[in-house]
Amino acid sequence: MVYITSWEEFVERSVQLFRADPESTRYCMKYRHCDGKLVLKVTDNRQCLKFKTDQAQDAKKMEKLNNIFFTLMARGPDADISEAAGKEQPEAQPTKKGRGRKQ
Repeated sequence: MVYITSWEEFVERSVQLFRADPESTRYCMKYRHCDGKLVLKVTDNRQCLKFKTDQAQDAKKMEKLNNIFFTLMARGPDADISEAAGKEQPEAQPTKKGRGRKQ
């Protein structure tokens, strides 16, 4: 099992693997808190794709991959995943609260 270093390549190959054989494809994630490592694995018993990261920002990417797989599993392997991948939604920035008097 070789780890894929590029996130985009991992997502693309994972979706292709699922669409080729949706009945036997599995998606697994493992997080080790003591190491701070997240490992994602997609396999169909013939081919195994793995991605490993220790970056906290990759949690958002993992959430998007979950949405893609949920869409494919619920609507079928021929479903359009462009809306599941979605557009980047700007995060709401917290308002600054000053220490002075309210006016």
